Amino acid sequence: MIPIGLLGIGMASEHGERKLAAILAADVVGYSRLAGADEERTLARLRALRSDLVDPTIALWRGRVVKRTGDGILIEFRSVVDAMRCAIEVQNGMAERNAGLSEDRRLQFRVGVHLGDVVEEADGDLMGDGVNIAARLEGIAEPGGICLSAAAYEQVRDRLKEQFLDLGERTLKNIARPVRIYAVRTDATRPSGALLSDEPQKSGPPRLSIVVLPFANIGGDASRDYFVDGVTETLTTDLSRIRGSFVIARNTAFSYKGKAVDVKQIGRELNVRYVLEGSVQSGGARLRVNVQLIEAETGNHLWADRFDKPVADLFEMQDEIVVRLANQLNAQLMAVEARRAAQTPKPDSMDFYFQGKASLNKGWTLESLTQAREFFQRAIAADPTNSEAVISSAGVDVLLVASGMVEDRETRLAAAEAAVASALALSPDNAMAHRILGGTCIYTGRADLGIAQYERALALDPNLAHAHAIIGFAKLCFGRVQETEAHVREALRLSPRDVSAFAWYSYIGSAKLLLGADEEAVAWYRKSIEANRNAPFVHYLLAAALNNIGRHEEARMAMKAAIEFDPTFTIRRWQKSLPPSDLPVVVSQ
Repeated sequence: MIPIGLLGIGMASEHGERKLAAILAADVVGYSRLAGADEERTLARLRALRSDLVDPTIALWRGRVVKRTGDGILIEFRSVVDAMRCAIEVQNGMAERNAGLSEDRRLQFRVGVHLGDVVEEADGDLMGDGVNIAARLEGIAEPGGICLSAAAYEQVRDRLKEQFLDLGERTLKNIARPVRIYAVRTDATRPSGALLSDEPQKSGPPRLSIVVLPFANIGGDASRDYFVDGVTETLTTDLSRIRGSFVIARNTAFSYKGKAVDVKQIGRELNVRYVLEGSVQSGGARLRVNVQLIEAETGNHLWADRFDKPVADLFEMQDEIVVRLANQLNAQLMAVEARRAAQTPKPDSMDFYFQGKASLNKGWTLESLTQAREFFQRAIAADPTNSEAVISSAGVDVLLVASGMVEDRETRLAAAEAAVASALALSPDNAMAHRILGGTCIYTGRADLGIAQYERALALDPNLAHAHAIIGFAKLCFGRVQETEAHVREALRLSPRDVSAFAWYSYIGSAKLLLGADEEAVAWYRKSIEANRNAPFVHYLLAAALNNIGRHEEARMAMKAAIEFDPTFTIRRWQKSLPPSDLPVVVSQ
């Protein structure tokens, strides 16, 4: 197979537009051999990789696909940094997908990256030495590796944290002058070709790897098929937003539609850890959705749930069901991965990260938050480039401030904002980073900027129920009290069982209190306490609302309960934790 980059040799048109461009050339190692052994499976896996990993990553880093062949691709980027980030993310993703597979079943890419002069034809094709050098670099890269020219290296050397190996000058075929070449160390390969002996070697399917099987339409109403398939497709898309997840593409998953399946066999065929099955059943005016999460290796059921709702607008129902499922599955998958990580003899950065997320999902206690932060810090120590751990650690600091559990408010907020800003510089479309940055803005009195950051987070990931809630919280704190309830109700619609729901209830309670609706405030504060009795400030707010309506004995009981739950709690410390506002609210992050 001739690498597609070589198609441009000697064909640069004098009528084309000449420009400087970052070019990435890639193809599959040993494609002819793989296709010869099992063409159908190889093509299916290559299509799945394109839709799951390659194409989304190209889009994320703003690449333009110039041309494709059966096993190759040529891409243009505006920035060499973007080209390299795309290459590194794809190669690391391939390393995860190949984990546990025998050598003869692995799909591996070689990648070459060059910054050089090209000619763009009228049809968008690229020609010239800039293309040819990228293609030649791809041809000498190791399987799973990336080679780049000195011209590209000079642009990225101080902007990427990856390690580079100088391979010296090489004479490339049909290129007039020797080119200095560098190799990149990724998860897929190391320049030396050998793994470090002290690194844990993991086998089996990738972490957070899952296939969403087509949901079954129980009852035989063919008119509901589009709704059932829509739930499957949208859930597949939403789960792929979980950082570090590997979700089998819709086309591959739908090849199992209508077939009797063995989850263990599916796990082996697709190399995934988890299988999600579901069904939709309609009866009269109600619709019931059942789901279950299964461990592919053992066939054990890890989690199950049921949604039972009156039939309304099907598209609205689909959205609500999918978002609720995605939010709950996120927490469940983190908990399962954390249990696996706790049993790993040599945990790595992602093992610590999953344990931190699981601790964070246990609730708002000083113990769980402190434990979560410790795990995230261990993840960062193991891999300083683990941006998700950096962002999550910053989020814990904001939450500790917001909960009134620490005294060093300013220091933690400043450190959190700096860490998240650094992460956003590398990954500007990280929804969680925008959410945490929004929290630091709100707690430092920059309400409009904070709300804008949360809105940006929602544009990137509509499943972030927390973002809806905190927009309502910010409006509560900064004088737009009438708008709070609608935002919080949207958060509760998307994630009604959220660990933070108790705080969200209290936001509405505080809005009612400020609007003079004291009876309603009491009801919402009681609902908050039912969800979490360990937040003393909610008891104090309940006492204030009860006192306003003359129920003084009940108010004294609420005060007593608050003191019993946390004798060290003080109103002064809590007030210091709030955004610059005198409004009585319960805080969240």
